[in-house]
Amino acid sequence: MTLSLVTGGNGYFGRVLVQRLADRGDTVRLLDIDVAGADELGVEVLGGDIRDARAVRRAVTGVDVVYHNVAQVPLARDRGLLRSVNVDGTQVLLDACVAAGVGKVIHTSSSAVFGVPESNPVLPTTIPKPDEPYGEAKLAGEWACLRAATGPANLDVTIVRPRTVLGHGRLGIFAILFDWIADGSDPIVLGDGTNRYQFVHADDLATACLLAAEHPGAAVFNVGTDRFGTMVDALRNLCAHAGTGADVRSLPARPAEWAMRISATAGLTPFAQYHWLMYGRSMWFDLDHVRDALGWSPKWSNDEMLADSYDWFCANREKLDAGSSIHRRPARAGALSLLKRVSRLLPLAG
Repeated sequence: MTLSLVTGGNGYFGRVLVQRLADRGDTVRLLDIDVAGADELGVEVLGGDIRDARAVRRAVTGVDVVYHNVAQVPLARDRGLLRSVNVDGTQVLLDACVAAGVGKVIHTSSSAVFGVPESNPVLPTTIPKPDEPYGEAKLAGEWACLRAATGPANLDVTIVRPRTVLGHGRLGIFAILFDWIADGSDPIVLGDGTNRYQFVHADDLATACLLAAEHPGAAVFNVGTDRFGTMVDALRNLCAHAGTGADVRSLPARPAEWAMRISATAGLTPFAQYHWLMYGRSMWFDLDHVRDALGWSPKWSNDEMLADSYDWFCANREKLDAGSSIHRRPARAGALSLLKRVSRLLPLAG
């Protein structure tokens, strides 16, 4: 029987992956710095910091496959943590995997390594060029993986880069969007909202990771949905699904980006640099390579996964956990609460 380790296994995507592995019959071990509520998953739970070599060596002992999901995400906004967790912690894990003879490592990276792409779709041959600290740290974590795969260690490491992840239970900054729409307040796009934006459902991402674990040899896979359109269409379709009377409003892109930057720097809003760089810009992955190599195809469209995420939010709105991982708890709206009240004074998008 396969023993699989999921680092960051008590985070949003980590829990999805843990459940999928357990459902298919793997023996699953979970490593996370925050293990509150992890016992309910019914797997072996280890509390520990990915930067703690002793804790990581214990976690990888006897493991066949490691799914590495520990990360400090953009909302953390702490350059030191971004580096020490996403880069140094990844190196600690890779060293432990080499010493323990782990057969396969799946490293969950991020589309943020590409920054604002010069052209779309992003191809497997597109050279990463991050534009902010989170993307830089995730790319440095990838470099650590590539060194382990191509150097003397010859570790079998595959990198999976997801687009923005959605699905039931996904909160973070999306909780603010869902809160607005549920209350009938109008969400906002930057500019005309015609930028094309691709998401990926956590279930589809988990499937890609499981298939990648069965694919021998080091590889890199970019994953996202194959059914997506513009940002304004995605939000307008979500408003129609919600049926609360909300519609989509528009703000001029450049002034809005500066307002996001200034308010976030002052601690008034929960934005990170990635948000004001990307929210009004197009980005999507070409998927031919992952289809060809893994036989993978996404089940969820942008509209379906946004509706799934929103419905979960509404069903659980009164009992959301404020103390769990960043993507499992709602972001604090801060000054956005004021904008929520006056959003209908803005012009309709489109």
